[in-house]
Amino acid sequence: MENSQFIFCLEAVPDIENTTKTAVIKNLENLVFEEGIASIYKTCDTIEGLVDGLNALLYDDHNFKDYEIIYFVMPGERDSICLNDYYYSFQELAELFEGKLKGKILHFANAKIVDLNEDEAQYFLDITGAAAVSGYGVEFNNVSSNPLDKAFFSLCQEYDDVTEIVEELHQKHYALCKLLDFRLYY
Repeated sequence: MENSQFIFCLEAVPDIENTTKTAVIKNLENLVFEEGIASIYKTCDTIEGLVDGLNALLYDDHNFKDYEIIYFVMPGERDSICLNDYYYSFQELAELFEGKLKGKILHFANAKIVDLNEDEAQYFLDITGAAAVSGYGVEFNNVSSNPLDKAFFSLCQEYDDVTEIVEELHQKHYALCKLLDFRLYY
């Protein structure tokens, strides 16, 4: 593979023991074949599973530096995620991953809205060390973010500056960006 950047995907599922092949897995497989972008996919059904998944990547994978994007596919509300019917705020997530996401882009599929005010976004970025948080202002409503996610991931391979990525994304996919209300906090 020519690209040296990979995607680490964590998808919230009702029960990790159920091994149903989700649409996310199919889209990640297509991303490998169509764009040459490799990924690791894990499911979680609790906050402990989410922490364990990221910790395994942080501490057990010697190629962690090659994972530019951490892709979250999980329900929630504007400033929280939902796992096992419990909501975790971005502030709680920031404290869980304090200093562990240096330089990473955290991208949320439109299974949830990402709507942070400036202080919330800056706190999250400062505490975790993440380069950016991206997502959508429109939750899944018969319009999946998968095509725009794929375009975003592809552009992340081409550009290092997140503002260039967003500009190019809007130039190439303006209607979909507007429809899903693509957002980036950096």
